[in-house]
Amino acid sequence: MPFRSRRPLDVPFVASSGLFAFTLVWFAIGLVHASPYPIIGWLALPLVALSSTYECWRASRTAHLDVATRKFWERLAIACAFLIPAAVSNIADAFGDAANPQVIGLRTQLLMGAALAMILWALLRLPTWHRSRGDWIRFGLDTGIVLLTGSVLVWHFMLGQADLAATSSATPGSVAGVILIAGVSLITILKVSFAGAGGLNRRSLHALSVGIGLAAATGLLTPILVGKPHLATSLLAFPLSQFATTVAARLQRTAGPAAPAGRRARRRFSLIPYVAVALLYGVLLKVEIPRGGPEAIMAYAVTGLTLLVVLRQITTLRDNSRLLDTVDANLEQLRAYQKQLDHQVTHDSLTGISNRSAWSGEIENRLAGGEPFVVALLDLDDFKVINDRFGHHTGDALLQTLSRRLREGLRPEDTVARLGGDEFTLLLPGLDEDGTEEMLRRLLAGVQRPVVIDGHDLTPRISAGVTASRPEDSAGEVLRRADVAMYAAKRAGGGRWTWFDTVMDQLADSDARLGADLRQAVARDELFLVYQPIVELPHGRLSGVEALVRWRHPEHGLISPGIFIPLAESNGQIVEVGRWILGEVVRQTAEWAREYGDDAPEKVSVNVSARQLSEPGFPAEMAALLERHGLDPSRLVVEVTETAVLGTDVALEAIWSLHEMGLKIALDDFGTGQSSLRLLVDCPVSWLKVDKSFVDGVTVASPQAVIVDGLIGITEGLRMQAVAEGVETAEQAERLHRAGYRFAQGYHFARPMPGADIGLLLSMRETRLTQLN
Repeated sequence: MPFRSRRPLDVPFVASSGLFAFTLVWFAIGLVHASPYPIIGWLALPLVALSSTYECWRASRTAHLDVATRKFWERLAIACAFLIPAAVSNIADAFGDAANPQVIGLRTQLLMGAALAMILWALLRLPTWHRSRGDWIRFGLDTGIVLLTGSVLVWHFMLGQADLAATSSATPGSVAGVILIAGVSLITILKVSFAGAGGLNRRSLHALSVGIGLAAATGLLTPILVGKPHLATSLLAFPLSQFATTVAARLQRTAGPAAPAGRRARRRFSLIPYVAVALLYGVLLKVEIPRGGPEAIMAYAVTGLTLLVVLRQITTLRDNSRLLDTVDANLEQLRAYQKQLDHQVTHDSLTGISNRSAWSGEIENRLAGGEPFVVALLDLDDFKVINDRFGHHTGDALLQTLSRRLREGLRPEDTVARLGGDEFTLLLPGLDEDGTEEMLRRLLAGVQRPVVIDGHDLTPRISAGVTASRPEDSAGEVLRRADVAMYAAKRAGGGRWTWFDTVMDQLADSDARLGADLRQAVARDELFLVYQPIVELPHGRLSGVEALVRWRHPEHGLISPGIFIPLAESNGQIVEVGRWILGEVVRQTAEWAREYGDDAPEKVSVNVSARQLSEPGFPAEMAALLERHGLDPSRLVVEVTETAVLGTDVALEAIWSLHEMGLKIALDDFGTGQSSLRLLVDCPVSWLKVDKSFVDGVTVASPQAVIVDGLIGITEGLRMQAVAEGVETAEQAERLHRAGYRFAQGYHFARPMPGADIGLLLSMRETRLTQLN
């Protein structure tokens, strides 16, 4: 059986307890029997003082105490040290004068006065709580009540009844001195209890209060000690106060670290005035009742009236207390509301992390302090698609998941905030470029883990822009650079982070100027269309064309669609540009149909952006355009991307409306976007255009070739037509034909050409057919 470890025996405390018990027993025996050697009982006094000095010194060396509390016990140890010679001096006084053995000499009084002064100094130097002026006035009144009541009681029960001249155990001076010391000490204890004791252990303070109170109460034994010259109240008061000090020091030393004391929120009802009134009226009745007569009747009446007044006051105080409790409850509720509002001001309501306001304040503080840091702006790729496809509830849950992962992956000194929508920002202090790279690599790997929300398997992708702080920065400038870098990461394909570079600012300025020019391009007739033939395999007969837009800039010449189309989508110009393209395509298609009849291209494809599909009234606009030019809708093929279809429910509804009007729908660049096969069922697709990235690897044993072979099977099963894009070699064309593809387009067959050149091809074909006939 295992043994419990026992606390080692505290020998000094055990010795002090033994000395205290000895003095109590000696005093009790002295009440009934006079010892022939009375000095024996007095010899314990300096030893008790020595024990309390040692215990206070040990408490002052306790490591977990705050400085103020250790200073208190150090001063108390000095005070107790003064009491050692004081006790010895008191013994010399008591047994050096045969006529009056218990007299307290001047030397003893000075030593005790020095000890008392040090004790009071130690208590008054303790940290205090904040108290109002009214609190201190009430404390002063209570102190006066205690002193007055105590003085009357001492006079009545002690000085008024004891024949001090007839006993050698006490003198009026010694008794008055004891009473004065007890009174001053009691007032000090009350002050400390009222105003606070800093880190002083509450149980220690209670022990000191009880010890001083009991020592003061020994003065009530003065009448009993009349005729007993071998006893004195100091023989009992001294050990009581010193042993209480020893116990208090030990409680402080063995207790754990004390929490800082604070003012209690609960109101305290002071019984001091009522106890004082009850005691004095009790004394009054004790004096007047035996005398009888009118004075006794008046004493009864005054006592009863005072009792009724006190009861009425207590009832009023009780009602006031209830009212104040209600007020306190309302104030507490208001504080809770204020705390909640303060939290809402600086925190995002959805994720619970810091918001833009709090983040900006943190950035400004960091910049003002001159501390270097790194800022990363994170944006969730294709978040709008998730919101529109699965609902905002799923999108919100995804944002909550990402914010939790970000918090868990950061260091304690890092800050994460949500700026709004799907944008998050990180503040990373104390990291260099390598440290930041490592942090982002680890963090984004964790954040981009797949997650299941509402039964949907989601794999979030994050694009991030990163920038380091500069001494001249503002919060807005730091965020601007991170934003520029983040959009650069998105333009590079997303799912990555990019450090800010000054070149990006130049590119941003260039984009801004180019965007301004694009707004004028339609009006200045700078845009034009080219058409790339779509041919039948294997003979390459013209089957249709795809309209492609080009921009001839007056200063920069031809600008690639890969540059100005994304720019138009980002600044909203894609709607106007797309409207112009549709007008030109419908006009040209109708013109070919009138001029060449059946020899005109069977299908003319035109790209429509997600922004156009989401525009209110787009299907009606398309219907009006077809009617104005008299074009059969079946000749027009609207090409849309997977992202455009998945973007919003409005886009899908628009596609169905176009389909019901008789237009054909082609899914462009299939396999490069969301690649959801469900889309082939939900969307009325007639044509599937296989992206060039798959066609490039079709002539070798590659995953791309497997995908190409698989897609043709899907289109045949769903009764769709497949068009292979980007065919550049005869080998690719032959391999695609063997796989089952009947339509293709690419530089191997023809480059994009103006509408007039397409007209020449049509004319040549018409002439050849006429010659054959």
